[in-house]
Amino acid sequence: MLKTLLLSGYKSHELGIWDTKNPGIFIIKTAIEKQLRTLVEDGLEWVIIGGQPGVELWAAEVVLELKNEFSELKLGVLMPFLEQEKNWKEERKEHYQMIIDQADFVDVVSKKPYIAPWQFKARDEFSLDHTDALLLVYDEEKEGSPKFLKEAAENRFESSTYSIMMINMYDLQTIAEEIQEKERSDWL
Repeated sequence: MLKTLLLSGYKSHELGIWDTKNPGIFIIKTAIEKQLRTLVEDGLEWVIIGGQPGVELWAAEVVLELKNEFSELKLGVLMPFLEQEKNWKEERKEHYQMIIDQADFVDVVSKKPYIAPWQFKARDEFSLDHTDALLLVYDEEKEGSPKFLKEAAENRFESSTYSIMMINMYDLQTIAEEIQEKERSDWL
């Protein structure tokens, strides 16, 4: 049974999403909610993210909303290094801080500010060691930063029971069509 889930995916700029009102965010959050709802009903207790802007912070919002319905669900933020938000725009920093303030667990893998890319790898390795499965919003046909976490999980868990679940572009398209159909039927 899955108790802890590592959740990650594209950063917002990798998806060309620059505005918090972009309709793509709602589609991504809906897909994540659908997946998480099933996992929580099957016993999921923790969702762990790295706090990166994009899929991870949107997923955190979903978890915080689901906690109203599933009080046993918890959110953990495991950052790769100190002050990861240091160079972000003010609006993004505020959103990040709101997530951090509501998380059930917050920690940093490298207790130093950014030094090199190895800090992301160390966070990924630590997170993979301490979770039962990975949910990744990622599509093989559109490479991006999630590729490295996916490869690390695949290499590490070739012969184990660690699950790797993906939400790909086809899944997102299906969700978008379901939303459109619902909106259309609401008008009729």
